[in-house]
Amino acid sequence: MNIKKFTFNPVEVNAIVLWDDTLECVIIDPACFYPHEEEKLRLFIETLHLKPVKLINTHGHFDHLMGNGFVEKTWGIKSEIHQEDNYLVEQASNQALMFGMSMPKPPLPVAFFEEGDTIIFGNSSLKVIYVPGHSPGGVAFYSEADKLLIAGDIIFNGSVGRTDLPKGNHEQLITGIKEKLLVLDPATKVYCGHGPETTIGAEKSYNQFLN
Repeated sequence: MNIKKFTFNPVEVNAIVLWDDTLECVIIDPACFYPHEEEKLRLFIETLHLKPVKLINTHGHFDHLMGNGFVEKTWGIKSEIHQEDNYLVEQASNQALMFGMSMPKPPLPVAFFEEGDTIIFGNSSLKVIYVPGHSPGGVAFYSEADKLLIAGDIIFNGSVGRTDLPKGNHEQLITGIKEKLLVLDPATKVYCGHGPETTIGAEKSYNQFLN
């Protein structure tokens, strides 16, 4: 599995593209806000002759939904998310205004995944790990074969997702991280929703929010 990270929009969300030898790819949290960001994503995918087959979101906060409309319009694929965050998709434009930004209403998801579901593209797969707390429907996507975790805003390099937003739950988030993420192979590389990458081993040893 190959991975490309882009950092898009004023909130600096890490948008992820994953693909394998079949050239089928999955786009996670596209996050494009400016036209040049949309063009950067489009050129990357077209230059490598990738075929987007899945658009999936780690959660429903507005900054991660930016770009969903562009991806749907450009490649004809519709978003998928955990159902507990569907209401956030519906409120995304209003949420953006609260943070001083204006964005079109993102398209509603056409499918919902749950804990333990498998996202398949090409010869690759991602397991859905449900860890609410930052948002009610927060998930991470895990490839055991590649020792790779796309964690969204659940966990960061040296930190964890904020829980002071509506329906956030700090205790639930910490419990979920400890029970579902820290049990993974310590060598697993973690791509976070914001900021630099880390590993499960590093966060288990040094993350002050988890010790």
